[in-house]
Amino acid sequence: MDTVRKSLLVSVRKLNHFSSVSRCVGTQTKPSQDDEIPDGRSFQANDTMVYRTHRPQAKPSKDTLSFGTTFSDHMLTVEWEGQWSTPVISPLKNLSLHPAAKTLQYCTQVFEGMKAFRGYDDKVRLFRPMNNMERMVKSAERAGLPTFDPEELLGCVMKLLSLDKSWVPRATPDMPYSAYLRPTMIGTEPALGIDRPASCLLYVIAGPVGPYFKTGMKPVSLLADPKYVRAWPGGSGMYKMGANYAPTINIQKAALQAGCQQVLWLHGDEQEITEAGTMNLFLYWINTDGEKELVTAPLNGIILPGVTRQSVLDLANQWGEFKVTERSVTMAELVKGIEENRVIEMFGSGTAVSICPVGKIKYCDQWYTVSNQQKQATRLFGQLTAIQYGECPSDWAVEVD
Repeated sequence: MDTVRKSLLVSVRKLNHFSSVSRCVGTQTKPSQDDEIPDGRSFQANDTMVYRTHRPQAKPSKDTLSFGTTFSDHMLTVEWEGQWSTPVISPLKNLSLHPAAKTLQYCTQVFEGMKAFRGYDDKVRLFRPMNNMERMVKSAERAGLPTFDPEELLGCVMKLLSLDKSWVPRATPDMPYSAYLRPTMIGTEPALGIDRPASCLLYVIAGPVGPYFKTGMKPVSLLADPKYVRAWPGGSGMYKMGANYAPTINIQKAALQAGCQQVLWLHGDEQEITEAGTMNLFLYWINTDGEKELVTAPLNGIILPGVTRQSVLDLANQWGEFKVTERSVTMAELVKGIEENRVIEMFGSGTAVSICPVGKIKYCDQWYTVSNQQKQATRLFGQLTAIQYGECPSDWAVEVD
């Protein structure tokens, strides 16, 4: 048994109720037939044309990997102009766009983020990929872009990943390496008019990555400032759109200047806690009724329905050891919980970061230490990793041929 596998098995065997995740079945909500393909026939994965590169790239050393800067040899493209064209897998290349392309002028663009993992049995797996595909359909519809059959896009992604399987790196005991996939759809019509684009491009690129935070499971600090708002009711906060992320970049800079690593997004007069950076946020505490509770913000239209978020909820509900709740918590409630020593731990979740503990929060120019504990965060990370790398058989893990 190699060192990596032995290390993971040791950590997994320490987890309580580990067997409860065996053969996990996630919450999968399939779009209705009316919502699924309203713009005509979807493309078909079985029709995919494959053109292999004649100049494969040299793969970088894992020690030099930074997140999202290295890409594999091939990409998937599917064009739409009233109807979908045949999917094509070809060598990675630059895109050619007219300066008036709607994606450049009005940000008619959506995307997804998902990972492929090389297990310790050398098999490559995707983690709950249909959740990503179905979420992308919803995002496309919200952005006025054409929709498609999510199962067909997954089939295309599997073909791309099968071709570039060698780009999925092996994990090490202290570095959970994987391959990050970025499905994207953009409006390409060259027209300065605010309406649905008459032509679009759907494409998928991929590349090897290490941890999003080089510090790994070390707790991060958050800046909570109510003057910064990420999303609002009736907006697009629950969708994966580039337009949701650009306005946060400068606020992230403000967080760094304040000595924090990420932003804790608050909303409304009550300063409801929503997300942290690009992560969903969880609070594990003793609530005012004296119960141990894991709570996260509800899917009320301003929260991204994260795949890892749903997985955390599903696992915690399977354990059945404490109350699991989706409801709003205000900053005042959190501060009171910290001052009364009822906050046990906080952590963020997301595809890029997996699980990320929160150590401190800066609010109204005052620092609040959340907790030094990471028991549930570490436990969840261990169980998710065990599924992703094939140590725990689960319906959440989809093997790539």
